Amino acid sequence: MVETRNITADTSQAVALKEGVFWIGFYDEKSGLHCNPYLIVDRDEALVIDSGSRPDFPTVMMKILQTGITPGQIKALVYQHYDPDLCGSVPNFEDIIRRDDLKIISGEENLMFIRHYAVKSQLVALNQINFSYTFSSGRTLHFIETPFAHSPGSFVTFDDQSRIMFSSDLFGSYGNQWQLIFDLPPECLTCRSLDDCPEQRLFCQVRDILEFHRKIMPGKKALRYALEQIAAIPFDIVAPQHGSIITDPNLQSHIFSRLAQLENVGVDALVSDQHQFNFNRATERLN
Repeated sequence: MVETRNITADTSQAVALKEGVFWIGFYDEKSGLHCNPYLIVDRDEALVIDSGSRPDFPTVMMKILQTGITPGQIKALVYQHYDPDLCGSVPNFEDIIRRDDLKIISGEENLMFIRHYAVKSQLVALNQINFSYTFSSGRTLHFIETPFAHSPGSFVTFDDQSRIMFSSDLFGSYGNQWQLIFDLPPECLTCRSLDDCPEQRLFCQVRDILEFHRKIMPGKKALRYALEQIAAIPFDIVAPQHGSIITDPNLQSHIFSRLAQLENVGVDALVSDQHQFNFNRATERLN
């Protein structure tokens, strides 16, 4: 089991975050966008969250097998939005799972795109299952909508047994310096000079997170609305689809606060709230 301050987990193996919950991604030294698929195993049933891209499939499936389950035990695939780094391996999973009752679960807005990955399984929208998925044991996953963070049908997933929130792009980051479990020196929690580090550090994980959200989120309204939706979730661990897993509550609070105050997000960096659009120019052109 990963402890809060353990940053030496062997990422060549499936990593147990809590009982029955595994990180099944990998460290790509050539890419700054580290993707994190997750596996939940409950007795003889399993479910995969954001299974990954097509090139990632051999590594992800090898780590699933390392946990001791067989592909046929996977009953559902959950996709928190429709990007290819999450969904590209859908056909690979379908071919190896070979279940007629395999479910692909996502937001209705996502499914109209996910179907284009040549999906053969049953597509299940969140509103069809009352925004939850229950294993035979009674263990329940809750799906909380975070629209436009960054896709119209984006959502996060909360496992009430492990108290892990799988946060999709929220709390994610982009950067060549990577570790599985997010960690910061205590002095970084009070730093307000991200562009001029007082400690003269060569890179800043907090800056990587903030810059990722500036680029991937459409605007600060969408980001703040999403943060408002997840604020009531009683999570202990934040497991994003990119970047590092955040287990320390002080770090969670720090990042949450920085994201809530973030400016120049998405289109906001191009068009300010005070901008006055000149429609006369367009009218003249069309006429």
